[in-house]
Amino acid sequence: MIAGALQTLTFSPFHIWALGPVSVLLILLVTLNLPSEKLFRAGWFVGLGLFASGVSWIYISISKHGNTSVPIAVLLMVLFVAGLALFHGLAFWFWGKLARQSMVRRLILFPAIWLLGDWLRGWLLTGFPWLYLGTAHTDGPLAGLAPLTGVHGLTFWIVVTGAAAYGAWWLILAGRKTAAGATAAIAVLPWLLAPALNQVSWTSISEEPKSFAAMQGNIPQQIKWDPEFLKDQIVAYLGMTEEHWDKDIILWPETAIPIPQDQAGKIIDHIEERLGENSTLISGIPWYGYSGEIEDYTFHNSILAAGGGEGIYHKQKLVPFGEYVPLQGLLRGLIGFFDLPMSSFTPGPGQQSGLSATDTRLMPYICYEVAYPDFVAFNARNTGMLVTISNDGWFGDSIGPLQHLQLARMRALETGRYMLRGTNNGVTAIINEKGQITERIPQFQRAVLTGEVFSATGSTPYMQTGSWPVLTLAVILIVFVRERVITKN
Repeated sequence: MIAGALQTLTFSPFHIWALGPVSVLLILLVTLNLPSEKLFRAGWFVGLGLFASGVSWIYISISKHGNTSVPIAVLLMVLFVAGLALFHGLAFWFWGKLARQSMVRRLILFPAIWLLGDWLRGWLLTGFPWLYLGTAHTDGPLAGLAPLTGVHGLTFWIVVTGAAAYGAWWLILAGRKTAAGATAAIAVLPWLLAPALNQVSWTSISEEPKSFAAMQGNIPQQIKWDPEFLKDQIVAYLGMTEEHWDKDIILWPETAIPIPQDQAGKIIDHIEERLGENSTLISGIPWYGYSGEIEDYTFHNSILAAGGGEGIYHKQKLVPFGEYVPLQGLLRGLIGFFDLPMSSFTPGPGQQSGLSATDTRLMPYICYEVAYPDFVAFNARNTGMLVTISNDGWFGDSIGPLQHLQLARMRALETGRYMLRGTNNGVTAIINEKGQITERIPQFQRAVLTGEVFSATGSTPYMQTGSWPVLTLAVILIVFVRERVITKN
């Protein structure tokens, strides 16, 4: 549990990335010699330490904003953390099954098993792609690998480093110093090469800047969906934009227009009238209308472009219980958390074309979507910039919103594109193609961020391949080691 909890310190706001391989080494020291039947429990405890320390901020949304009593909120948070920890338990169980008779094979297999466990967690049941070890390296020495391999590749090498450190230590104790040196070199090599790769420009950045302004309204979550305050919210955002209508790109956060587009015609018309000839305003807005795909009326969490740009995008990756309720026929009405406002959204269709801002193509991601590395990379093709909007007011002053910002930074680094981030209460920021923040405004303040942003052309290697090369490497490693076990037996 302690080793798992140490991984939380590698992420924002702590940024102690060096604890990543240390955590892996500690896990191996405790688990490598355990009997196979005890590895599921050991892995579950690792996951419990990681998620209890890293995502317990979910309690704030359940208790404070979900109208749920403290005991029930604590129970739901514990179930959430314990459920996520099962992914680590299953990975460790599989690890023991594959190499129950050989500690050497266990050591070789560990990075591959860890990687596949991460991938499964990011995919199964809509996925929870949070707290991947590689994300910690937005400011770490392995950042240069991100445009090549994506976050899963960084995670793989972090785990390889911890495993190699254990192997080198074991070989030294066995008196095999030459083999120990070779093992240590395998672990160190990526850490030496990656900083040089960080100087490589995988995409071409335009020399012509676009002027940009983002409005952070800091609307309290308690009144966000109160009908008495809807007009006040629109007036607030219009007032903040008053001096910035001529900017090339103007960004309002998730559901900044808190009424569906079929009721917001006058507001959108007013925005169109105020915008400059080449100005585009991009805003989050609920969307209600007829869907040809399901042949019924449906409700989407959406983002639209008005003025010099055009397009509307419907969110595809919905947050369970926040934007839709699984088994809602059974759960609706049981407790307040299952009846949150705006928790009846439908996922948008795949293959959406994104938005335009005059001559620039932008790919938007709404809130949680920016956590999915392959989803972001594949959809970023043929676009010049990335846009993400969010409302992290659900999580107060916890570490959750800062982790969310770090995820957006990693996606910018993986794709070699500017990421424009607009939020209700922070952190609103401009992130450049290297994943670095060029402009930001503080959390929990009503403020306007202004700056210059640049479009990109071309693709990083990761955008073309996604995580498949590193996942294939993991599978090959497992098959190779497994075949050696079968042959020996």
